[in-house]
Amino acid sequence: MNPKFLKRLSLIFLTSFFISNGLRSQELIVIESVNLKCNDSVLVFTPKGYYPDKAGETPALYLLHGWSGNYRNWGDKTDIQAMSDKYGFIIITPDGFYNSWYLNNVDKDKMQWRTFFDEELYPLIKLKFNLNPEKTFITGLSMGGHGAINIYMDDTTRFKAAGSMSGVLNLHDTRLKETQMTEVLGLYTAENTQYDLQSAVNRLESIKGGKDILLISCGAQDGLAQSSRDFAKRCDELKIPYMLMISPGVHSWPYWIYMLDQHLFIFDRIDKGKGLGY
Repeated sequence: MNPKFLKRLSLIFLTSFFISNGLRSQELIVIESVNLKCNDSVLVFTPKGYYPDKAGETPALYLLHGWSGNYRNWGDKTDIQAMSDKYGFIIITPDGFYNSWYLNNVDKDKMQWRTFFDEELYPLIKLKFNLNPEKTFITGLSMGGHGAINIYMDDTTRFKAAGSMSGVLNLHDTRLKETQMTEVLGLYTAENTQYDLQSAVNRLESIKGGKDILLISCGAQDGLAQSSRDFAKRCDELKIPYMLMISPGVHSWPYWIYMLDQHLFIFDRIDKGKGLGY
C-alpha cells in the first residue's frame, strides 16, 4: 500500500465511541487534514447487527448537511441511529463546515474541501469500514445536495447512486450567492465563471448517458424547487436516469427528515436489486 496513504491513515484517531450490545453503534472520527488546514469531525452510525468482518457486505450512505451546519446537524435533528438500524446502512456524516459548499476555495491557502474528500475522507473511511463502492451512496440537503451531486459526478465509480434534498443545483439560484458564497468562489460578477463551472446542472454533460440513478427531491413551496426541476429537465436532455420528487414542503427540517427516509428507502431497494418500477 502507498506509504503516503498509510501516513494519512495514521492521522485518523477516535475521540469517542459508544458500545451497544457489544457492537459499535456510533463513532466520532477526527481527521487531521492538510487540505482543510484544520480537523474534520465525522460521525459514523453503524446499524444494529453490524460486524466489522462483514463490513464489505453493508451498504453505506454519505449524508451531507446544509449551509451553517456541521457534522452533528443530522444527528441533532433526528434519530440517525434509528435510520441506520431500520435500513441496515452505515451512515457517515462529515463536517462540511458553516460555509464550505463542499468546494475547493478559489484561494488555495484556504479550505480545499473537495480535495479533502477525494484524497482523505473517502479513501480513509472506505478502508476503515471496508466499504464497497457498489453499495455506497451519497445525498445531502441544500448546500449538501449541491455537494452530494457534484462529488458523485467527480468520480461515479465511487458510488452506486446519488441524491439531493432541496439542493442548490444551480448556484445562481441561491440567495447566498452575493454574500456567503463569495468567501468560497470570489465576487459574484459576470466575469467570474466559477458560479457556472461549479453548478451541478452545468456539469451533467460529464455523465451523459450514465446508468446510475440520480434522486432529486424538493418541497413544492421551497424557493429552490425550480432548481430541481431545471436539473431534471437537463437530465432528460442528456438521457441520465433520475427520479424527481416534488411534494408539499418548504426549506425545513421536517421536510428533510421525511425525505431522508424516502432516500434511504429507495437506496435500499437499489442495493437489494428490487428495482424502481422500470
